[in-house]
Amino acid sequence: MKAAKNTVVSFHYSVSERGAAEPLDSSRERGTPMFALLGHQQLVPGVERALQGREAGEHFEIDVAPEDGYGERREGMIQRVPKKYFQHADRLKPGMQTVLQTRDGGQRLVTVHKIGMSAIDVDHNHPLAGKTLHFDIEITDVRAATPEELAHGHAHAGDGHQH
Repeated sequence: MKAAKNTVVSFHYSVSERGAAEPLDSSRERGTPMFALLGHQQLVPGVERALQGREAGEHFEIDVAPEDGYGERREGMIQRVPKKYFQHADRLKPGMQTVLQTRDGGQRLVTVHKIGMSAIDVDHNHPLAGKTLHFDIEITDVRAATPEELAHGHAHAGDGHQH
């Protein structure tokens, strides 16, 4: 079966900044492939397009420009936030990534920019924004999505529903 919209693709990947030797992330290190329901915005656009039409067993490498990855870095994305909105604020250091508890009860991944006495300046840009990324991908399986996966808008790994 070929990968297309509403198919579930499982694949191993490693991602690095283009030209860098060490990967930033790798499913191979964790030992389990990633599962994605194509056509439902689960992947950066460049990777999703590269998977289209491919089959299990294919191995390929691609470079993804910022506009097809995590976007360009945007100025004005630094925000000063009271320390009470962070778990373990005393352990944070500039450059670290952390989860910010939002007012509406949600969460957002941010990068610590500067730490003050009562507040922390955080950068809301994605850590990989503005970077050209190199992906090494090996497709392990392509299958039709189940009705449950289509209803939920995401793939379920293995035989069950896992969130």
